[in-house]
Amino acid sequence: MAQTKHNTEDYLRMYRQMVRIRTFEDNANQLYLSAKMPGLTHMYSGEEAVAVGICEALTTSDKITSTHRGHGHCVAKGAAFREMFCELLGKEEGYCRGKGGSMHIADQSNGNLGANAIVGGSMGIATGSAFTAKMLGTKDVTVCFFGDGATAQGLWYEVMNMAALWKLPVIYACENNGYSEYTKTEEIAAGSITARAEAFGIEAHQVDGQDVLAVNNLTRDLVARARKGEGPFFLELMTYRYHGHHVGDINREYYRSKSEEQDWKDNRDPIIRFRAWLVDQGIASEAEIEAMNGEIKADAKSAVEYALNAKYPDVSEVDMHVYVGVDHALA
Repeated sequence: MAQTKHNTEDYLRMYRQMVRIRTFEDNANQLYLSAKMPGLTHMYSGEEAVAVGICEALTTSDKITSTHRGHGHCVAKGAAFREMFCELLGKEEGYCRGKGGSMHIADQSNGNLGANAIVGGSMGIATGSAFTAKMLGTKDVTVCFFGDGATAQGLWYEVMNMAALWKLPVIYACENNGYSEYTKTEEIAAGSITARAEAFGIEAHQVDGQDVLAVNNLTRDLVARARKGEGPFFLELMTYRYHGHHVGDINREYYRSKSEEQDWKDNRDPIIRFRAWLVDQGIASEAEIEAMNGEIKADAKSAVEYALNAKYPDVSEVDMHVYVGVDHALA
């Protein structure tokens, strides 16, 4: 794995954050399978090094925009299990008071401007956020997460043009997990994805999205440069989702094989790779890592139990947070 300048706590925090994402997703999947969670969700398992590698290079005031597969981004940017599970279950203590759910979860206090169920739907939001930072002189950087399928959206080309012209502090992070829903990326994306950004004069990089240190090293450099006015930048992160497009996509052998999935899990799992590196470098022992894993699982179990027993929003809140200036006292 790529070496970088961190102290022991930085490395352990990155490992912890990746395990927290995987653990959250395992529990979210069980909530769906047990019919306790309304609607669908889209698992991020397998892609943890992307969200953590990038978000660990950001400050709290830096912003991100997310996707329908956004739990990992939310956790990596600092969200708490309890409020996240409450949101998934439609409870009033959720980040959006139960109204956003899995595909619209947001955490403004940590700079997460929100997930978006529309493919590529947050590209304009992220670019607007970067424009705001430049106009206000805050030096904040915005990262726009999206998948390979979203590179077919015309909005991306419009906002990249503006970002390049105005040198906005935004990083467009394309999570290329090999599939656009049920179709291989090479069957929906002609040519090189990085070349699309380069056509606008935007510096583009491709990086191993299963190597958290490689992702973090590159992102730290680009974030520092973006703060100096050298943006925008584009990242293509080569990664893989272990589950189907959504939790109901179980019998998926018609578009990818079980052997392919198992190969990624056995040989390219980002958590297993980073765990082995931590032990090899003497940063943590197997016993210490197992203890950390146990603490995270216990935290998630407690948060799920809390969320299952939490209150739903009152019916009087049905028109809250929908329009600015709504009189909630109206009958």
